[in-house]
Amino acid sequence: MSGQDWLEKDFYRTLGVSKDADAAAVKKAYRKLARKWHPDQNPGDAAAEQKFKEIGEAYAVLSDTEQRKQYDALRAMAGGGPRFASGPGGAGASGFEDLFNGMFAGGGAGGPRVRYSSGGPGGAGGAGGPDLDDLLGGLFGGGAGPQPGGGRSGFGFGGQKGGDITTSAHLPFRTAVEGSTVTLTMERGRSMNVRIPAGVRDGQKIRLAGKGQPGIGGGAPGDLVVTVHVDPHPVFGISGNNLTITVPITFPEAVEGATISVPTLSGDTVRLKVPAGTQSGARLRVKGKGVKTAKSTGDLIVTVQVAVPRNLSKQAKSALDTFVAASDDTDPRAGLADAARA
Repeated sequence: MSGQDWLEKDFYRTLGVSKDADAAAVKKAYRKLARKWHPDQNPGDAAAEQKFKEIGEAYAVLSDTEQRKQYDALRAMAGGGPRFASGPGGAGASGFEDLFNGMFAGGGAGGPRVRYSSGGPGGAGGAGGPDLDDLLGGLFGGGAGPQPGGGRSGFGFGGQKGGDITTSAHLPFRTAVEGSTVTLTMERGRSMNVRIPAGVRDGQKIRLAGKGQPGIGGGAPGDLVVTVHVDPHPVFGISGNNLTITVPITFPEAVEGATISVPTLSGDTVRLKVPAGTQSGARLRVKGKGVKTAKSTGDLIVTVQVAVPRNLSKQAKSALDTFVAASDDTDPRAGLADAARA
């Protein structure tokens, strides 16, 4: 994504959130829109596919604290700051990207285009080169200027490390859990195969060293930073290396205990013993049925939920009345009010 893209695209409008929306609000808006516009929900709809890509692009920037800060700063400056002439005499205004091209590639409309990413040359927060704030500071009098030795300014005698390239990948839940090799389409139609390890999380970033922009003056190439977005699963969730699932049980099963059948992500089922007197919301563990990584294997965490019958027959209602009459009248909420006042 280029600097000019940041000037032209309103990512807040794309996700339908305000500029002061917190990270949770941004993620909630993204997940809602991603489900609506996902290609699997709109097969053959090119417009929906484009909308899905725009949503992912916006979330990749707004979900990253550093990228969002730089995006806001650049758009604020472009909206209220001066314009720059594209040639002698000031004929025709150009964007910030043309000015940056002149700094790194000799300028001119025919020169190569420079990509700008979350960390700028050297990577986000790295000490190998300037970030976007450094470049803007230098333009308006706040920069420290070139510093020998490849310090924060990044114009040392040892060459300048290339900038990072940021992109995103959308994965089905099962692929994220099991791992896979995906093909990413980069600029100018260039593609790259990227190995996604088993157990990646929604929003996790994978850094591929040396796969970014070429270095300047003999410097090392930058990195490719892939932000992974995982589509939600209708049944399973993920917590660390554990998979999670909520399974309903009947009232008699909770009271008397039972052995129930529980599905796993592999498609098999396991038999799980529910102890007598199990409360709704209790968590039971199935060993070795979670995320399998190179280092360890997680478990399947089963949360049982007591299903309350809604339509009782007269016979069932009579039996329930008999049960109530025979109970010891224990108050399940005893002490709750006192604890709330503590």
